[in-house]
Amino acid sequence: MSKRLFDISNMQKENKTCEHCGDEFTITEGEFSLYEKVGIELPTLCFFCRIKLHLSFWLFGKFRKGKSDLSGVNLITVLPEKNRYPIYTLTEWYSDKWDAMDYGQDYNEKRSFFEQLQKLQEKVPHPHQNGAKNTGCDWCDDVWNSKNCYLSRSMEECEDLLYSYRNVRVKNSVDMAICFNCEKSYDSGECHHFYKLFYSRHSRDCVDSYFLYDCRNCQNCFMCWNLRGKSYCIENIQYEREKYLDKLKSFNFGSYNSIQNHKKHFEEIIQKEAVHRQNFNFKVYNSDGDYLLDCKNCHNCNTINNSEDSYNCVRGQYEKSNIDSDGCWYSELLGNCSCCVDGYAEKYCLWSSSRYSEYLDLCLECEYCFGCVGLRKKKYCILNKQYTKESFDKLRIKIIEDMKARGEYGQFLPYSMSAGPFNFSTSFLYFPDTKKEDILKFSGYWEDVNEGNVEGMPTSKLPDDIKDVSDTIITQALVCPETGWRFNIAQNELIFYKENNIPLPRYHFDVRIKNSLKYMTVLQSYPYTCFYCKKDVEAYYLPEWNYQKIACEECYKQNIN
Repeated sequence: MSKRLFDISNMQKENKTCEHCGDEFTITEGEFSLYEKVGIELPTLCFFCRIKLHLSFWLFGKFRKGKSDLSGVNLITVLPEKNRYPIYTLTEWYSDKWDAMDYGQDYNEKRSFFEQLQKLQEKVPHPHQNGAKNTGCDWCDDVWNSKNCYLSRSMEECEDLLYSYRNVRVKNSVDMAICFNCEKSYDSGECHHFYKLFYSRHSRDCVDSYFLYDCRNCQNCFMCWNLRGKSYCIENIQYEREKYLDKLKSFNFGSYNSIQNHKKHFEEIIQKEAVHRQNFNFKVYNSDGDYLLDCKNCHNCNTINNSEDSYNCVRGQYEKSNIDSDGCWYSELLGNCSCCVDGYAEKYCLWSSSRYSEYLDLCLECEYCFGCVGLRKKKYCILNKQYTKESFDKLRIKIIEDMKARGEYGQFLPYSMSAGPFNFSTSFLYFPDTKKEDILKFSGYWEDVNEGNVEGMPTSKLPDDIKDVSDTIITQALVCPETGWRFNIAQNELIFYKENNIPLPRYHFDVRIKNSLKYMTVLQSYPYTCFYCKKDVEAYYLPEWNYQKIACEECYKQNIN
């Protein structure tokens, strides 16, 4: 291991200036201890710039048709058309038809190590898609153990799921974002264990309901908030079953204009009437952040579960003693990593599942490797070249010394090594205000999309009511009014809309998902005053949402639960 640059025995807190944005940030005593334990250098970027860089390597790209650079067979991928490296089908990439060691190169001490690693990365093939054990999910990415899904990303054990993002065990549903264990639902976000739930957020264990916010164990409810164990309610008013059903008939759910008016009213209710808990943490001990589940001693974390003793982590599960690691699962002692699974003691790694290694990209089941790409089950390799243990240790020390002299060691991979343009990455979902010039300044990529002359029918010409939509609509290209992108209505999608009396969407499916995700991708807390006890609280709601009733955890439990 390299000699440490700092001594935690004399450190309790340190203020630093971010090399990217120029903001001041603080390294706490707890962070110092974990940086030392994991064995990585102190960060030079603030928390937000670290995450922005990490998630830029995780594409949220447009689906396109392409061909394998190995066999020429057709494939579907989110990797950009102007890709920096060869693309193989997922099956081909895992086959024995090629060997990443064939691309090995000698280390050149006169050149930047990142330049050499990028040169290697651009030669080594990458798979067209992430995932495994799927059937009928060609038009998907980052999909696992799923069946018959379409134009969806980041899902596990899903079936007949369309136009959705980050779901687990969701079936026969459309436009779902970060939902778990549900069926026959539409346009809902961060909901758990439900059936036939429509246009809802942050609700659990609900059935046959529309426009719910923070409701639990409810059924047959419409336009409700903060309810527990209720049935036949409209705007939190209890009705008899027959009266409820009669009133429900007056709402034209099949009309697009009617639904838009309901959505507007729903947002006004969320702003003015709903009580908002300061975070969405469950079963946590000595932890802080948002969307934490079953976590212990996790600090400044977001959207992680079943984890412990970690700092500054986003979008992971089963993490232990990780720091500055985003999109990592089933891992321990990871430092400054992105999208690593089943890893142990990895540093500055990307899309890898390895041990005791540094600066890996897409390396699986490797040990003691440094600066490699696409390797599987290798040991003592540098730049995809095999060494003995003794020569590996010697060269590794030499490279680290050279990297430190250039100010490279301890830095994550640069933007120039990301898979595609920043504005088509997961990072852009979290940082949508990022400017093109800010990414280009750090040698990143940006794609200017001009589809102003795209042929197709403007969605403004669609029938207002789903009952008036002809089956021939599936043959018609539609044009999104916001992006100018073309999209189509699939046959099974149309069947779903008609069966559930849902009007046709007017916007491209990526626009719809991004609009849903904006409520669940806030990484920064803001100061508020508890609506009940008036004490100061930190809550993860953007000020411009204008939420009127924020509750501290104690008051929320007392007044809502």
